[in-house]
Parts: sequence; C-alpha cells; structure tokens
Amino acid sequence: MGSPVVLLDVDGVLNPFERPHRGFKRHRCSPNGMTFRLWLNPEHGRALLDLAESTGAELAWASYWCDHANAWIAPRIGLPELPFVPIPRFPGVAEGRTLGAWKARHVAAWAESRPFVWFEDEPDATERIAGEPDVAEHLLVEIDPLTGLTGDHLDAAAAWLRALSR
Repeated sequence: MGSPVVLLDVDGVLNPFERPHRGFKRHRCSPNGMTFRLWLNPEHGRALLDLAESTGAELAWASYWCDHANAWIAPRIGLPELPFVPIPRFPGVAEGRTLGAWKARHVAAWAESRPFVWFEDEPDATERIAGEPDVAEHLLVEIDPLTGLTGDHLDAAAAWLRALSR
C-alpha cells in the first residue's frame, strides 16, 4: 500500500455550477480551443496543499480535464502540476453506463491498492466506486455541484486520512 491520494474533480467541485460566494473569481479557459467560463477560488489550492501535507497524502486530478487541469486550473488556484487519472471521454449513455460508473472504473484502476479520498459530484459515484472489483480503501466525499468544495468537505477528508495512520 502506497501513500494515500486525494483525487480532485474540477467541474462541480472546484468549479461550482452556480455563482458562488465571495472568494471565487471568474476565469476563461480554452483547452483544445473550446472556451469555458469557470468560477475558481484561489484559497482552494492552499487548503488542498495543507490537507495533503498534514495527512501525508498526494494530490491528483480525477476529472475529464485530465492533464489540461495542470495548465488551466492548477495555476489559477495555486497548485503545482499534479498527476492525473487518464479518464477518456464518456462514450455516451449506453445500457448500464452512467458518468459516475465510467469515472469510477478509471479511478479504481488508477489508484490500484492506494487508499484514496475522491472529491466528486456525480450522484452515483459513491455506489459505483464501491462496486468496483478490488477497489482500494476509500472515502468518496460527495460534493453538491451547485456549491462546490467547502471546508466541511476538507475536514471530512482530513479526519478519514488521519484515521488511516492509526
């Protein structure tokens, strides 16, 4: 078992879907020539780095942004370049497939035996990650995509990660 990892989604987690409270700034990001308008909070970077440092965890992206998160998100919230889960484009709705299930299978495979916390807003992700064969010990912190990541979410992750080392 390696060190634990904290997996970060972007849309709905770091970029809430509704206009957020103070502290967030509007950004335009254009990965692959498509322009997105995002709300990002520069305080999230420091809080996530503190979480990782205080718990011995590593940060990584678990988002469809994949490596684009390093170019477009990380510098705007104060994070260094991070490893990322290679999540291919969702193939569309097919029998038995949901966005949460699609992401969960790639997250579980990437994490291998490492324990992880996953900040995710897909409504079925908790059920889907738990159903993955041989998934490592994990905590999925369910995020309301309208409000995004909060201090309560970070506190829950910190408590779970600290309990791992006991």
